[in-house]
Amino acid sequence: MTHWARILAGLFVCGPLGGLHGADVGLIKVSGAIGPATASYIARGVDTAGERSYACLIVQLDTPGGSLESTREIVQKLYASKVPTVVYVAPDGAWAGSAGCFITLAADVAAMAPGTSIGAAHPVSMGPGGGEKMDDVMKQKLENFAGSYIESIAEKRGRNVEWAKASVVKSESVTATNALELKVIDLIAKDLPDLLNQLDEREVKGKPLKTAGANIVEIPTTTRERILAVLSHPELMFILMLAAIYGIIGELSNPGAILPGVVGGIALILVLYMTAILPVNLAGLALVGLALVLFLADIYAPTHGVLTFGGIASFFLGALMLFNRGEGFQLSVAYILPATVLTALFFMFVVGAGLRAQRLPARTGKEAMLGMITTALDRIDSQHGKVFIEGELWNAVSDTPVEKGQPVEILAVEGLTLKVKPKPA
Repeated sequence: MTHWARILAGLFVCGPLGGLHGADVGLIKVSGAIGPATASYIARGVDTAGERSYACLIVQLDTPGGSLESTREIVQKLYASKVPTVVYVAPDGAWAGSAGCFITLAADVAAMAPGTSIGAAHPVSMGPGGGEKMDDVMKQKLENFAGSYIESIAEKRGRNVEWAKASVVKSESVTATNALELKVIDLIAKDLPDLLNQLDEREVKGKPLKTAGANIVEIPTTTRERILAVLSHPELMFILMLAAIYGIIGELSNPGAILPGVVGGIALILVLYMTAILPVNLAGLALVGLALVLFLADIYAPTHGVLTFGGIASFFLGALMLFNRGEGFQLSVAYILPATVLTALFFMFVVGAGLRAQRLPARTGKEAMLGMITTALDRIDSQHGKVFIEGELWNAVSDTPVEKGQPVEILAVEGLTLKVKPKPA
């Protein structure tokens, strides 16, 4: 009886009572622009938390915004989560801007650290070609969609619907203190332990949370997610785009180099893949393409630098417009200026020299001997004579007799005989 009593006591302590406190809580940290890599990471975090039956999943968020399509995927995943989800805007100074506002409002519990802010959820575009150049009709449609979408999120989670719509329509942004007063969020926590203490006994999905003294288990990113995150950087895409331009055009202007063509081809494939991830502005891409055309045209038809100057201006403006800045993807001028100068120099000197060399007349084999100077090995007249050139002994004839040892210039190649003329010493 004593043996069974010990077993029952152990089950009682480790089971029902042991599960009340000290449970595991999942944690994922999201910073930077929202994109496919972020959506993949949060989706896996939600699935992992559900499989391991965590007390809840905390998403620590700091973002200026990002892709609306990826945001929709994240919101749908938060809705479908088997465990309570908590979005915690932290650390101090963090911002849940644009897409981050949608994600914060979509969580079961929305929390912020002191000194953080939320809002400015006005949409910019839903994909390539959007940005500031959208026509008024498309802009209004996108604004209406985003406004109704964030309203539905706030209504579903019981948060301030009017402010949620204003964050889209009027780009309103508030601090953590104001967000709590306006019932945009549920609580303010100075750090993760404070957050767990405030979450304890809060009812979510019909059950009270048991988070006091919980063990925080961080869910790290996978190698695939890290690679996808790296490929989501505008700077990397810009550098790869330059590598594709230099490599492919360098190979075409200097055939046979091989390596530039291989590097350029690989870079081009990666750029094409990244255009599906990043919010590329088609107007910016078109200006970069126009710049390349102008550079090449100035090489074939010199215009005293007019087309080159136009190409430099077009490339600089295209690089500035290449990404929709309102979605959190920005390309620094520190990258654009050196790239513009380098590209102009590349076309003026490297590509220009290669293309000019290709347009020169063929100078190989027998044709390369025309105009060369050599010395008569014996007397040369209209019937016979000998010269030594390019490591070979040739028959030579001349309308004007040439004495042995005198210099001659090659005029023509007739079969195995060279026609020459005397050349003054």
